[in-house]
Amino acid sequence: MARHLITSALPYINGIKHLGNMVGSMLPADVYSRYLRQRGHEVLYICATDEHGTPAELAAKAAGQSVQEFCAEQHDAQKAIYDGFALSFDYFGRSSSQQNREITQEFARELKANGFIEERAIRQVYSIADGRFLPDRYIEGTCPHCGYDKARGDQCENCTRLLDPTDLINPRSAVSGSTELEVRETTHLFLLQSKLAGEVEAWIDENGKDWPTLASSIARKWLTEGLNDRAITRDLDWGVPLPADVWPELAAQGKVFYVWFDAPIEYIGATKEWSDADPANRDWKSWWYETTDVRYTEFMAKDNVPFHTVMFPATQLGTRAPWKKVDYVKAFNWLNYYGGKFSTSQQRGIFTDAALELLPADYWRYFLMANAPESDDTSFSWELFSSTVNKDLADTLGNFVNRVLSFSLKRFGDTVPAGDAPGEAERALGAEVAGLLAEYEGHLDTLQFRKAAQALRALWSAGNVYLESKAPWLEIKTNPEGAALTLRTAMQLIHLYGVLSAPFIPASAAAMRAVFATDDTAVEPTWVSQEQAAALDFVPAGTSFTVPPVLFAKITDEDLAAWRERFGAQ
Repeated sequence: MARHLITSALPYINGIKHLGNMVGSMLPADVYSRYLRQRGHEVLYICATDEHGTPAELAAKAAGQSVQEFCAEQHDAQKAIYDGFALSFDYFGRSSSQQNREITQEFARELKANGFIEERAIRQVYSIADGRFLPDRYIEGTCPHCGYDKARGDQCENCTRLLDPTDLINPRSAVSGSTELEVRETTHLFLLQSKLAGEVEAWIDENGKDWPTLASSIARKWLTEGLNDRAITRDLDWGVPLPADVWPELAAQGKVFYVWFDAPIEYIGATKEWSDADPANRDWKSWWYETTDVRYTEFMAKDNVPFHTVMFPATQLGTRAPWKKVDYVKAFNWLNYYGGKFSTSQQRGIFTDAALELLPADYWRYFLMANAPESDDTSFSWELFSSTVNKDLADTLGNFVNRVLSFSLKRFGDTVPAGDAPGEAERALGAEVAGLLAEYEGHLDTLQFRKAAQALRALWSAGNVYLESKAPWLEIKTNPEGAALTLRTAMQLIHLYGVLSAPFIPASAAAMRAVFATDDTAVEPTWVSQEQAAALDFVPAGTSFTVPPVLFAKITDEDLAAWRERFGAQ
């Protein structure tokens, strides 16, 4: 059985993330990790804050803090929110860690030794008013490709094209707004990706055959356009410093590695952080170096695909060391907000801290996965959110649990009733549930989350259809033992839902399992086989139960009006 290494694209440190960030990498990775653990697999789910580069420095400056203080504070703030969303990271690290610094520098040494890094004199934008070079997001202007007037010096947020600061039209300093700019010569290190292009293409040919179309098409597009050499150092105060034993002069100038060079390496660095933090953890190299039993899955939004499918593999290949490379890239399109993009930099849309202030995490977890932007961009609206919560969570699942337990408590007391032996209706229900479980597993195995959510919803609906067809509130008048069987069977479904729903709505799933006085208190309960699902025999008659509080409250028209006004829905 393979061990599963799972990573989410590292969230930037420059502020709290929006729901688009959540659904584009961290949440689906968590759902998949939870599912695999329930199936008995060994899983290591790694993530970290991405703390280097101009976004961190600019955000720290705006906050009036040193960049070190800002990053430490924001790491804790982000981690608290991810805990609130019940993201089950095995470790959530920091790209500014000593471990990442050491591994990044070792990567660079190996690339240099193998002839894939060279020094080049280049011309770069210099701000006279600020007295400094303006790399990446320190400069803004109009994108030469799409005309977006707030493009950054490293990438256009609108069309996702990668840029150099000198590409921008009507450039201005992001620090002071000054347009008093000139181009000066400076020296930087370049990763010679052009020399690795053939190896990268061969690697993608071999390993990318089963990737989703979104990921493979972006990777192929980059290769078709040509893999250019890329500067991997910057003139910044904050970042992984160049190793002085290899580049003493540039190190003395204070140059640091480009954030997109060290950020993917932090997946390895964070794994070493995890291993160093607890000696009981398996050695970090067993996950990343000369390993044959690890399946590595990456989760990211589409703008991160080029870095993970081309640039980072080129970096790994160029070291000539047996680093573990990704097996499967799960990429997502955009989640938009009423047709416009969620944006951290422009504070547009719903941010994760505000979401948790409104409703518990499970509401958001289910909605986001049920509407995950897999095949194309999707748009968030409060109306869609309300409809999904009210129909699927409140009516289909929550109401089923409450109806069954409340009625059984009223008519048969606080233990699971016995009643008749299962009949044809129960056997047909078991067969249907087993079939739906097979569909659910198939979609989760292939990381098709919207389809998995549909299969889970169908499992919940099966219980309601069974309950309506048997109508125990009528059945009890003429056949109390038959009504007891119906309720006992429905309670088996409640327990089953408490197991199978755990990847999507872990807190609510735990509440469903806690209804029954059994020993099943695991955070990630053991998965149920299709044979067990068909038997519908999980909770013995006579087991005590309680009626929980309402699992999901309905969203009212008043709620909708207030939220639309607060968050600027259009």
